Amino acid sequence: MKVAVFSTKAYERPYFDECNATAGHQLVYFEASLNSDTVNLAQGFDAVCLFVNDTANAAVITQLAAGGVRLIDLRSAGFNHVDIAAAVAKGITVLRVPAYSPQAVAEHALALIMTLNRKTNKAYNRVRENNFSVDNLMGFNLYGKTVGVIGTGKIGAAFCQIMLGIGCQVVAHDIVENAALQTKGVTYLPLEELLPIADIVSLHCPLTPATYHLFNAKAFAALKPGAMLINTGRGALIDTGAAISALKSGRLGYLGMDVYEQEENLFFKDLSASIMQDDTIARLMTFNNVLVTPHLAFFTHEALNEIAHTTIQNFTDFENGHFTANEVKLSHIAK
Repeated sequence: MKVAVFSTKAYERPYFDECNATAGHQLVYFEASLNSDTVNLAQGFDAVCLFVNDTANAAVITQLAAGGVRLIDLRSAGFNHVDIAAAVAKGITVLRVPAYSPQAVAEHALALIMTLNRKTNKAYNRVRENNFSVDNLMGFNLYGKTVGVIGTGKIGAAFCQIMLGIGCQVVAHDIVENAALQTKGVTYLPLEELLPIADIVSLHCPLTPATYHLFNAKAFAALKPGAMLINTGRGALIDTGAAISALKSGRLGYLGMDVYEQEENLFFKDLSASIMQDDTIARLMTFNNVLVTPHLAFFTHEALNEIAHTTIQNFTDFENGHFTANEVKLSHIAK
């Protein structure tokens, strides 16, 4: 297949080239993101390969279909950046990588927790300046704390097991309960019962219409005072304005974010020589109890290898007319 690979980074290409060596697809790499201004680049291609900050809305999909594209292959698990209904209407198949490395994301969630709690980033900077004071670096024991996990799919389940191993009490919320986790001690609760008791809440659910701004002013008001919130899922799970208000009032004690609802204008770019134009994230980063990482949770050797392998296999399966469980259908949208 002739494939236009959008939003390509230098670190990805060796993985894709190696996995494609035997498959033999024609991969054309573009550093540009897919959007209404760049969709013309896909003219004449059989497929496009997208990452999380590409945009495949109805207008873009209409142009893709007109240009001959029959497949949108996502090198991510999330698909909120694609108008699935529009793709189905135009006869374009959408495939994804449903699970590349759940452990990578779950471990990064733990890294955010540990850094926010034990302030290792601040201690590192102090010691680099020969300041060995421990003032204002006090944290708390994770052992025995109650951790709320929202979304217990593959990533959420991996995170639950990590926190159980540390000795935390784990409570969870999901529309589908995981019986295997329950046998290990995870208790499922309605969201309104989970929020007031959790010392830490970690988000691992997909972004759907039902979960958009799941953490809004009402949810923050229900949180246990001083609780920690971690988001390695999708940025728009959190109403950022409401989060800032909760931080200012002290209701939210800590916030760790690897995703941000306006990240497509920021993440995966070097803006160090530019003036920050996003006032919201600029305000967030003024808080000393906020930690932002640039969509880094997936970024391990194992994950990149799995993403490349599954993405290339998706091309092959589609080309050969083979059924794949990786297809995103209309029925996924409501989940």
